[in-house]
Amino acid sequence: MCLLKDLGYYNGKYDLIENMTVPMSDRVCWFGDGVYDATATRNGVIYCLDDHIERFFNSAAMVEIEIPYTKDELKALLQDLVLKVDTSKTNGETFLYWQITRGANVPRNHVFPKARANLWVTVTPRKLADIYRRDKLISFEDIRFYMCNIKTLCLLPSVLASEAAKRAGAEECVLYRKEANGIKNRVTEGAHTNVHCIKDGCLYTAPLDNLVLPGIARKNIIRVCHQLNIPVKEEPFSLEFLMNADEVMLSSSSNFCIVATHIDDIPIGGKAPVLLRKIQDALVEDYLTETTKNKSDVKLMKKEL
Repeated sequence: MCLLKDLGYYNGKYDLIENMTVPMSDRVCWFGDGVYDATATRNGVIYCLDDHIERFFNSAAMVEIEIPYTKDELKALLQDLVLKVDTSKTNGETFLYWQITRGANVPRNHVFPKARANLWVTVTPRKLADIYRRDKLISFEDIRFYMCNIKTLCLLPSVLASEAAKRAGAEECVLYRKEANGIKNRVTEGAHTNVHCIKDGCLYTAPLDNLVLPGIARKNIIRVCHQLNIPVKEEPFSLEFLMNADEVMLSSSSNFCIVATHIDDIPIGGKAPVLLRKIQDALVEDYLTETTKNKSDVKLMKKEL
């Protein structure tokens, strides 16, 4: 089989991403009408696939999109597509992205069409990001809608926040609501990450309400903290609390646990490096174990990451 350098898929057809086209009538083009998910893959193994598929189906159900596949059918399709891509230059790693849109309809109409949903998939060879790097952040008012727990394709507010961070010389934003849950300047999440912190030996992370995406990487951080006997508090906290935390961390499916060094050019964190490193090492260990076919090679692969 001739492997592709990358892959784009749309409703049964696939080719190189740059060769793929989609209809203008797809509702994603007019309304961003759809949901998505994404995760890393390694050695042909899709990391945390069951968790991502569960969240994907939950997101679709919350916006009343009927996915024309069973969970097992979709998992099998994604697995097949991953194996069609050449990963020789990325140590067997890719980034897998998929989305479902509410179909296509002409003429343009806001109400739901009687159409089959459209499935998009991309597979891009990409090595896992450096989990041990340090990032600068900015604070940015959260202007998104009140359904942030759905992994929707309507990402314009996140795009604007990300561009603001770039222009400020930072890598990510800390989004906050001026007031929510009785807390002024309540931290919600990042433009494309969940936000966490360590204070007095305890992990703090926002609760899973309608202002926060239920991140799979967030779930994994909580799980490894329990394994390491690190207390976890899932409760709202303010921007002021975050600024005074011992460590500030970001997580996403492509950045398992990144430490932040500045918010709005003010130095933060750096007070619990040993505890932070334990969490990061446990996350890397989990990723390597789950995606290494020969489990005895985990220690060797960890050195190469």
